[in-house]
Amino acid sequence: MLTPNDILEAPESRDQSHDEPARFQSVKVSILGRYMLADRREFPCQIIEMSPGDAQVIAPIAGKQGEKIIIYLDHLGRVEGTILELIPGGFLMDLEASPRKRDKLAGQLTWLTNKDLLNLPEDRRHERTVPDIRHSSIVLEDGRRYNCKITDISLSGAAIEMEVRPALGTPVTLGRMRARVVRHFSDGIAVEFASVQEMLSVVQQNLRMN
Repeated sequence: MLTPNDILEAPESRDQSHDEPARFQSVKVSILGRYMLADRREFPCQIIEMSPGDAQVIAPIAGKQGEKIIIYLDHLGRVEGTILELIPGGFLMDLEASPRKRDKLAGQLTWLTNKDLLNLPEDRRHERTVPDIRHSSIVLEDGRRYNCKITDISLSGAAIEMEVRPALGTPVTLGRMRARVVRHFSDGIAVEFASVQEMLSVVQQNLRMN
């Protein structure tokens, strides 16, 4: 089964013709959407291969190499980038995104890639939202506690702003949720919750309290 770290850390599965070194693992997908060229013309498109760093697009009008482009994709939302090269039937584009956005894309691509294998329903269970109350605390196994701010959260994990960055794989508790550190950011960490059912229980308790 594919994981977000596989997509973020593995080399590209196809040869790259542009100068930037490969950094991400591409996966085969079938994602429909619409794209807008620099002159603001819009056309339907389909993504057939994608990583957090680039995408292969099937499109009726390819645009020009180096042209800025915006795409609105089913499941993934808005992505931006530049046309790297023209290919038969479309183009290859890079994706302009912050490390946190790339992490989110890796999770979304993992979900799309694994959902058929795992027989998962077509839902938005991993969609991240910004909580109403962002301030919380992280507790390590040895009892050390650190104040933090939740950037966004989903049923599977959260992105957190904090001054310290525990090692990858470190067990932590975010509020009442058991989790482990899965990524580092410049301003914090990403954690994966130990149990989706545990997260659902906490959400349901909060709803009853409100």
